Amino acid sequence: MIMSEKSKQHVDSCRFCWMCHHICPIGNATGHERSTPRARALGISMVNRGAIELDEIMDNIYECAGCGACVRDCVTGWDPVMFTKEVRLQAALDGKLPEYINKMVDNCLDIGNAYGKTALCGKLSEAISKHEKKTDTLLFLGSDARYMACEEAVKAIKVLESAGVEFTVLQDETDSGAQLDFLIGASDETKEQMNKTASVMNSYKTVILYDPADAKTVKQTYPTYDVKLECKAYTYTSYLAELVKSGALKAKASGKTVVYQDPFQLSRDLEETECAREVISAFATLHEMHLNRAETVWAGNILMAQYMPEVMKLVAERRIFNAKSLGESVIVTASVSEYRSLKAVADESVEILSLEDLILG
Repeated sequence: MIMSEKSKQHVDSCRFCWMCHHICPIGNATGHERSTPRARALGISMVNRGAIELDEIMDNIYECAGCGACVRDCVTGWDPVMFTKEVRLQAALDGKLPEYINKMVDNCLDIGNAYGKTALCGKLSEAISKHEKKTDTLLFLGSDARYMACEEAVKAIKVLESAGVEFTVLQDETDSGAQLDFLIGASDETKEQMNKTASVMNSYKTVILYDPADAKTVKQTYPTYDVKLECKAYTYTSYLAELVKSGALKAKASGKTVVYQDPFQLSRDLEETECAREVISAFATLHEMHLNRAETVWAGNILMAQYMPEVMKLVAERRIFNAKSLGESVIVTASVSEYRSLKAVADESVEILSLEDLILG
């Protein structure tokens, strides 16, 4: 298997340690050794040595959420996310992707999103129609919100409306490239999609990135892939924090006591931890999860639920258990994907709120 020398070094070093066991959300949810970063490194090493074929480990390769918890906690500096993404790219080049991944990649290339959807829900289309006029500011909703959680996209629009922001939303929005980057890494097709979306964003002065996955892709991955971004890109949370500070977004005490679920894309990748907390604290009393900020534990996503739904349920249930063990009954999220994941398994003893739910009351 063709891999960079750097990734080969990380594979051959990473597989001898158990340091990541306690933090991998997939490994903790399944209880399977094969789900851990260490086991992934062992499998890749066996492929490199000719002991097994690449297609024998591909299901395991796609168990990785790319959340980076293992990378952060590895004191020796190995990067399982890096070599996992390289293997995904090589599998795509070799025609050895699992069929369920091939289908999503084809959807991204042919239709524009991994879900193969083209129609927006009526309420979202109506909400967007009020903001089709070109302004200096683009609200970029992302594929998850547009096609899999349109009610949250509508709420995101309503929050900015309540603050008197003049902004544009596109009826036809291309994916940021986040989905292809997750599925097959730094392929030519991934970079082509990123460049296409960047060219649209660059026709605005300001772009507000609603989904943390898109925010990470645009603010961190685009520069890595030499995709030029000329506009000013804000995470949705940082933009809301500025609106609260300026008084444009009026704070109304909800009387709720909540804990915040940090999206890893914001807290670990972009090192943004306080913006959402500033917003939440203006509307509620904020407590903390035991593992928060850069130590956050991922709570699942919509994309991986397409091919491993039962594991995503376990991941979300464990995070809800973390909150309940602290005596907390309200979890606020700033990720549309984690919101849907948590909401799908929550019972009557815990309330799952998006940041928009808290603001809009």
